[in-house]
Amino acid sequence: MPVTMVETGKVVTITGITGNDKIRAHLHELGFVKNDQITIVNKVGENLIIKVKNSRIALDVSMARRIMVA
Repeated sequence: MPVTMVETGKVVTITGITGNDKIRAHLHELGFVKNDQITIVNKVGENLIIKVKNSRIALDVSMARRIMVA
């Protein structure tokens, strides 16, 4: 399921990243790597703040939808 469907405060594992090579590379550079755990810190409107490797990253909904989690 996309990370946009996860409740605030929940820890999930990345199962994959969708999109073209440029988008996948960009998310990988931000720290979104398959099999890593991330935490949904907050949802502000359509945007998400996600904790990744001790950093907090803000993503708009169009980018966040590309991150698949379990």
